[in-house]
Amino acid sequence: MDFDIALFLIQDGLISGAIYALVGVALVLIFTLTRVIAVFLGEFVAYGALTFIALQADQTPQVIWLTLLSGVVAGAIGCYRRRNHLGRATALRLILVYFAYPALLALCTFWLAPLPLPLAVDICLTFLIVVPLTSYLYTIVFQPVANSSVLVLLIISMGVHMALLGLGLVFFGADGLRAPPLAVGAASLGSLRISAQQTTILGVALLVMFLLRMFFGKTFRGTALRATAVNRLGAQLVGIPPALAGQMAFILAGFIGALCGILIGPITTIYYDTGFTIALKGFVAAVIGALASFPVTALAAVGVGILESFASFTASQYKEVITFGLIVPALLLRSLLTAEEDHDQ
Repeated sequence: MDFDIALFLIQDGLISGAIYALVGVALVLIFTLTRVIAVFLGEFVAYGALTFIALQADQTPQVIWLTLLSGVVAGAIGCYRRRNHLGRATALRLILVYFAYPALLALCTFWLAPLPLPLAVDICLTFLIVVPLTSYLYTIVFQPVANSSVLVLLIISMGVHMALLGLGLVFFGADGLRAPPLAVGAASLGSLRISAQQTTILGVALLVMFLLRMFFGKTFRGTALRATAVNRLGAQLVGIPPALAGQMAFILAGFIGALCGILIGPITTIYYDTGFTIALKGFVAAVIGALASFPVTALAAVGVGILESFASFTASQYKEVITFGLIVPALLLRSLLTAEEDHDQ
């Protein structure tokens, strides 16, 4: 391996690491606020990519039916939970969020999808279709069991993953698809050739990380979410509803997942189950970050991407074993640190 090949592998690893970093941060976000290990997050990566590809091909994404049905079910559940104190304002909000929005979105999708729309419109429509699914999913599945143990939540999360995986096969089929590039062109930096698509991925990933840092550090809602992550009971006592924190966590994670799908669609063939592998590698980074630290998770994800790139070149048949094997020393180190902390106490 010469220096030029090493540079190329590092470049490829940085691109993959940027995606893993976004997914890992989304996993940490959900876990710190809801204690849910979001095994299903990879499905939203695949849903985002395949919905965007369908819209780019002037086809109606069939996942809109899931969004419509989920909204109706979530709205019915919300009305039932508030049946004893369902005021006019609350009823209007439930109707708008869970019934009117999915119905209007479905009509707009059926009307706009067959038309040759600009790239920005397809991206926005993808977010409008996929991201609300996470909110409806939280209302239907996780909010009723919010106080359950982490193990119970993990089992439920696995069930949601299997359900979404099967629905993905129904909606998108078994064939792999690839999106047209978001940006065209390339530039040379010495022996490296950097495409506009790669620059877009890195730029968007850095922008999202910066915006998340500003949101959690500078805004009232972000501070409220941080308080919920540190002490759920204390946050509830000062008027921060855990359900609202869970909704926001799922919505932010769903947005990040769909964004990752849109970003990787032009550089790799996407299948209905592609997102699961991406989510697992993001989970490896999240475990290295102890499912608590956003900066450590992001840096670990970049390391995972670079390691995977070099493993693909030197031992391609073992690259997944090497990548996922990182979780073993991370867990051992976490176990030793926890034991030492308990001993000090």
